[in-house]
Amino acid sequence: MKIHPTAIIDPKAELHESVEVGPFCVIDKDVKIGEGTVLDSNVRIYSGTHIGKFNKIYSGVALGGIPQDLGFKPETKTYLEIGDHNTIRENCVFHRGTKENGSTKIGNDNFLMGNIHIAHDVILGDNNIIVQSSMLAGHVEVGNKVFISGLVGVHQFARVGDYSMIAGLAKVVKDVPPYCTIDGNPATVIGLNSVGLKRAGLSSDVRNAIKRTYKTIYHSGLNTKQALIELKKETNPIQEVKHIIEFFESGKRGVTDHRAIGGGGSEE
Repeated sequence: MKIHPTAIIDPKAELHESVEVGPFCVIDKDVKIGEGTVLDSNVRIYSGTHIGKFNKIYSGVALGGIPQDLGFKPETKTYLEIGDHNTIRENCVFHRGTKENGSTKIGNDNFLMGNIHIAHDVILGDNNIIVQSSMLAGHVEVGNKVFISGLVGVHQFARVGDYSMIAGLAKVVKDVPPYCTIDGNPATVIGLNSVGLKRAGLSSDVRNAIKRTYKTIYHSGLNTKQALIELKKETNPIQEVKHIIEFFESGKRGVTDHRAIGGGGSEE
C-alpha cells in the first residue's frame, strides 16, 4: 500500500493493499476503499463512506460528510456508497444519507468534474458526465448516460432520465424526461438529445420511435394523461418507448414541459 507519511488514516478504516493515498489525506474509521483506488492530496473521507474499485479521487475532495440538513442528527448512522471506475475531480463535496442506515449512492464509470456538490440521499447511476460547479440537491435521482453541463442546479427530489442532456446554467425544478435536452431558467425541453443518442449507438429506427413518442406527449393536443393512454395502445412498443411511459407515470414532481420538439418527419 502506497501511503504518504503525512496522511492520517484511522486504524479501523479498511483499505485494499493496492490503494494509494497521497499527502495530507485524512480517512476516518468505518471507511472502506477498494482495489486500485487512488487518492490525490488533501482528500477528506468521513466515516460511513464506502468506495469501490479503481476510482481516481483528486485534490480537495470531501466525501461522506454530515448532510446539510437542519433536521439531521449527527449520531444517525448513514452512508455514502461509491461504485467502481469513477473519476472525481478537484474540490467535489458529496454528503452521506439522512435516514438511519440510508445512503447517498454513486454508481460506476462516472466522470465528475471539479466543484460538484452531490447532496444527501442522491442516487446517481452509471456512465454519467457532470461538468464543473453543478449541484444536485437532496434526494435527486439521476439515471444512466446523462450529460449535465456546467453551473446547473437540480431541485431536490427531481429525477433526471437516462440519456438526457441539461444545458449550462439551467435551473431544473421538475423531472427531466429521458432522451431529451433541456435548457433555461426554469428549464424546458428544447429537443431530443440527438447527438447523445447517436453516440450511444441507438439506431435511427429507435431514435425516430422516441421522437414520435414525444410528439404524442407534447404536440398532439392531448394532456399528458390522455397522451400516455394513446401510447399504451401501441402493439409491442420498443423498450425505449415503454421507459418513457413509465417515467411519466411514476413522477411525483411533474415532468419538465416543452419549448419545442423539432418538426415532423424523420429524426434524421
